[in-house]
Amino acid sequence: MRMKYGFLWIFLAIAPSAYALESGSPPVLTPLPQQAQAAHLTSQFLERFHYKPVPLDDALSVKIMNRFIKSLDPDRVIFLQSDIDKFMASSTKIDDAIDQEDLNIPFSIFNLYEQRVVDRMSYARSLLKQKFDFSVQEDYTLSRDKEPWPRSEAESNDLWRKRVKSDWLRLKLAGKDDASIRDTLDKRYENSLERAYKYKNDDVFQTFMDAYTTSVDPHSDYFGATASAEFDISMKLSLVGIGAVLQERDDYTTIRELVAGGPAQLSGKLAVGDRIIGVGQGENGPVKEVVGTRLDEIVQMIRGAKGSVVRLDILPADAGPDGKHRLISLVRDKISLDKQAARKTVLSVKDGDATRKIGVITLPAFYEDFEARRKGDKDYRSASRDVAKLLGELKQDKVDGVLIDLRNNGGGSLSEAIDLTGLFVGKGPVVQQRDAGGAVEVESDDLPTPAWTGPVGVLINRGSASASEIFAAAIQDYGRGVIIGEPSFGKGTVQTVVNLDQVAHNLKPKFGELKLTVAQFFRIDGGTTQLRGVTPDISLPGLSDLTTFGESSYDNALPWTQVKPAKYQPEGDIKALLPQLQSRHDARVKKDPDFQRFVDDVAVLKAQREKKVISLNEAERRKELAAQADRLKSSGQINDGVDTGEDDGLQANERSLSADIAIEKARKNAKDVLLNEAAAILADEADLQAGAPKTVAQ
Repeated sequence: MRMKYGFLWIFLAIAPSAYALESGSPPVLTPLPQQAQAAHLTSQFLERFHYKPVPLDDALSVKIMNRFIKSLDPDRVIFLQSDIDKFMASSTKIDDAIDQEDLNIPFSIFNLYEQRVVDRMSYARSLLKQKFDFSVQEDYTLSRDKEPWPRSEAESNDLWRKRVKSDWLRLKLAGKDDASIRDTLDKRYENSLERAYKYKNDDVFQTFMDAYTTSVDPHSDYFGATASAEFDISMKLSLVGIGAVLQERDDYTTIRELVAGGPAQLSGKLAVGDRIIGVGQGENGPVKEVVGTRLDEIVQMIRGAKGSVVRLDILPADAGPDGKHRLISLVRDKISLDKQAARKTVLSVKDGDATRKIGVITLPAFYEDFEARRKGDKDYRSASRDVAKLLGELKQDKVDGVLIDLRNNGGGSLSEAIDLTGLFVGKGPVVQQRDAGGAVEVESDDLPTPAWTGPVGVLINRGSASASEIFAAAIQDYGRGVIIGEPSFGKGTVQTVVNLDQVAHNLKPKFGELKLTVAQFFRIDGGTTQLRGVTPDISLPGLSDLTTFGESSYDNALPWTQVKPAKYQPEGDIKALLPQLQSRHDARVKKDPDFQRFVDDVAVLKAQREKKVISLNEAERRKELAAQADRLKSSGQINDGVDTGEDDGLQANERSLSADIAIEKARKNAKDVLLNEAAAILADEADLQAGAPKTVAQ
């Protein structure tokens, strides 16, 4: 597992070790010889075979130290400034220590971290015995990642007093009595306290290696022997579960990724960034709070038999400090190719007296049934094959245009992205790939003629990444269709996984696996999708926070660059239509009340994200809640018909009313509002192309 940025597939069958909470200091953890050897071997690979090798020197050592400390104490509430000063005195020695196969520096830091956690959690629990005065004027800083570390124990105690007071006030505003609040918070802090006694040397090593590899680039990663074995288990289990990848952030278990076709993704009830604060079994089982609980233990709670029900207490990604969360139910299931498959719908778009039919193909992933293909099955399933069939059906439906919905499509098979592009442009180059040696290879599709020659649109958002960006970029470069939505993720790099045990000829797993970046994608126009992603031709508002989600949110992402353009012939001139498309779009959405309400919802979410400090004065907070409720009533947004699910009372109302309603309404409306407008834009494209003189590419 990881500390702040760790993740696990929630399908793993992990048996959490029983460990009774003991009094006194947590056990002292020491590195194993094979861990130091694995770190040394990893450094050799990263220096020799990474796409942009970064030497393991003093400069990288400082970055590793900073990232390691941040992973342990992201909000700067555990360590003291004196601790940080001692750590940084050794910050330039990590490179030499790895070369000498010595991991005492990170382990000594972690051991002190455990002691500090025990001290802070014990102090937090002691504060629950007193009464808080909510009539005084005090503020609490929600995001402390840029704040200084406490300089003394007294300063740390005051910080924790405010933190516990803030937790108490949230529950008080939710209508909980003192006894219930005290019990809920005591269990929460006890979870974190117990976790400090359960750490193992594997946890320390994994956390340190994460800090090392991600200091080189965001997508290089290390999986220790235990993590590698767990991942293999998840694959052999055929992904029976809810279909999500979890990570640990700031004591919360957070959704890192939703697997296409899984129960979580299909339900529409979960989104990347949502936090799981409670887990219950069955339709009526009690929900246990899991804030501060080890990630692998939460994984074990969420996994279960196919067809069984798991209930999750969710604090949404954009939750503010004061509002209500949601309780959702999901049925565990095997993730099958059928559930990932492309699907179509036909939308009717009215423009005055005229009506145009727009075919929408939703593609959750660029999938391919590799096993069936390997066995020689001529009818094996794949994204491009399924889309080709759907295009044939849409032709029979006599649609005026085809919209490819790639929102939250995180990628998949590169060959499928190439073949899908061919369905709309025919034979020609699709993407370029440059390796670590500088050699550039052009990947092309060989389909003689396109399967669809009519108007095309591609709908993307921040969750559209990798293969999705390759397809959207090619459609844009060929001038084949209009790209609509948010800027895409910006992942334009290629990774490979190296089994370090095979390299070292180990008979038993000892060293784990290394995922490292080995190549980079480039568009056929010469630019890369890395960092900048694909910029839409017509922008639509979205729920994503572009500052925290996407390649540009990483402080060490590989830069944007370019190579020579490939030789290709544009298939259309969509750029000439963009001014008119933009003008029609602007005029239409100004008169669309649903679209404007969605814009308002996005504005509320943005305001919630930017709120870094909250008041600890009860009267002031209640006044804020009342004002928010009045604003929502006056705008007609309270009676929105959204079923937020029942509430079990744990951390109830830990978001503000405005955030709660806006988030739920925004999620409900985002799909329909944005999809309908994208279809209307494509209908405009069809209208303009129908009225334009035909041109033939030379």
